Amino acid sequence: MVVIDHTTRAKHAMMWALTHVANKGDIITLLHVVAPHCGGGGGRRDARSCTPQLADSLGTLCKACKPEVEVEALVIQGPKLPTVLSQVKKLEASVLVLSQSKPSTFCCLFAGSEEEDFVEQCINKSDCLTLAVRKQSGGVGGYLVSSRWQKNFWLLA
Repeated sequence: MVVIDHTTRAKHAMMWALTHVANKGDIITLLHVVAPHCGGGGGRRDARSCTPQLADSLGTLCKACKPEVEVEALVIQGPKLPTVLSQVKKLEASVLVLSQSKPSTFCCLFAGSEEEDFVEQCINKSDCLTLAVRKQSGGVGGYLVSSRWQKNFWLLA
């Protein structure tokens, strides 16, 4: 299972999962969790995050890149962490892949960002192997991968 959103980081994590985790005959689930207020009354709305097109387009990209892997795309409305954890359990996912952002200097000095907290909680609370992936920048190449046992392990691939 890969948690997706509209960021480039999520697309990189999905492609990493396709090339490093998914094998012929596997099912990769793309999970896009949208805010509880999407499509409902009042409150702030981001139309981009309330539509299923993202999951469908990334699913099509997965099928084009690795046709031997079955792809399912889910768009579920709800709070992000409980939704991801319940889907991992419900679908009996064996691996959960998340995108990981580069921590800002400001966040490092005071408190982690909401996204960093989400990733950390998924790693610690998920019932399956959970990997947070961030593509290296600045021409270095490879990926930084974090798990329950290893933080920011550099993988050249």
